[in-house]
Amino acid sequence: MKSVQDALYNWLTIHIVAKARPHDAAARDTASFFRAILENDFGVTAVDAVKDETNGQYIVEYVRGGETRAACFPLELAEAMWRQIEAEPEKYG
Repeated sequence: MKSVQDALYNWLTIHIVAKARPHDAAARDTASFFRAILENDFGVTAVDAVKDETNGQYIVEYVRGGETRAACFPLELAEAMWRQIEAEPEKYG
């Protein structure tokens, strides 16, 4: 990953899938993989996402360098992978 923003986005998209599909071990494992990238490559020690439907975005709060920070991602973009999986589950086993 080139930036913490990219890593946060990748984590968020699969985090959404993993939360919506708790039985999906691959989604959980992939979310853990991106969480490890955030920790190991970017020094992120905590990360969480909140859906803000009023403003049409996800707010990802994270701690980096002892500082709490936030990044915002449009709902439509962040949920695209989950919506695709739900629309065509046979493609995603």
